[in-house]
Amino acid sequence: MKPKKSLKDLNLLDRFLFAEEMEDPDNLRILLEIILGREIVLKYEPQVEMERRNSPMYRFIRLDVFARDMERTVYDTEVQKRNTRNLPKRSRFYQGVVDGKLLEPGEIDFNKLNDVYIITIAPFDIFGMDKYIYTFRMTCEEVPGLRLEDGAVRIFLNTHGKNPDEVSPELVELLNYIENSNEQTANGCKSQRIHELQKRIEAIKSSEEVSVKYMQEWEERELEKNDARDEGRREGLQEGRQEGLQEGHREGREEGIRALIFDNLEEQKTREQIIGKLMRRFSLTEKEAGDYYEKTVPH
Repeated sequence: MKPKKSLKDLNLLDRFLFAEEMEDPDNLRILLEIILGREIVLKYEPQVEMERRNSPMYRFIRLDVFARDMERTVYDTEVQKRNTRNLPKRSRFYQGVVDGKLLEPGEIDFNKLNDVYIITIAPFDIFGMDKYIYTFRMTCEEVPGLRLEDGAVRIFLNTHGKNPDEVSPELVELLNYIENSNEQTANGCKSQRIHELQKRIEAIKSSEEVSVKYMQEWEERELEKNDARDEGRREGLQEGRQEGLQEGHREGREEGIRALIFDNLEEQKTREQIIGKLMRRFSLTEKEAGDYYEKTVPH
């Protein structure tokens, strides 16, 4: 069985291609400079698909692309193809996890915290105002224009914006290219920096080594999902026999829930359709089903 999408058909909204492209510091620099509208000099090599957690007891996150510049500013750049209806709070969680790793143990001066940008790029508008970019900084409700100046910025980019007069033409071209990462789209762009991104994309898509890596990662994900389904069925049946319960013990039941979610994601079902199935199959409330979905869906 092969992936539904071949390497040559991927675009930069696909995490695999995004990570491969942005692993090159020059490409990440181009992306950040176009988004932020200023020059950026990265200090270290970008880290892709980096796992972070603040405690073994708490949920981990996987950062798509993590980098720092010469000014110590931290950038976490994420692509998100599916609207999970939780991106504002997810960005808050990501910021918290990133912040928790920025000070050395025992450090008492919080002013040493790095400035942090959490950037999310998506092919949909979570705010419904047709903007290409939404930038959030903490401000005071009682005093208009007064900023908290805590160094935290969260940015949401919408590839389907409708306000080209309010942003740079290069940003509009970049967002279109991110969703349609191919030679035809690049040729229609005036930005030379986007042409540079396309050169790297062409090299990635023609690389046999990268193609093998893509297949391996896809196969590993499939094996993980199959293992979860099999484990859920086994534990559900075993615990069901032992406890006399139709759906089995809680752990086996939860594995069965995860398996159903993965199966339906493969079938391109929406979040709402999956939650409805969970409610019917496992007698869950809408909130319970939503909580299981948010815990299970890969971010």
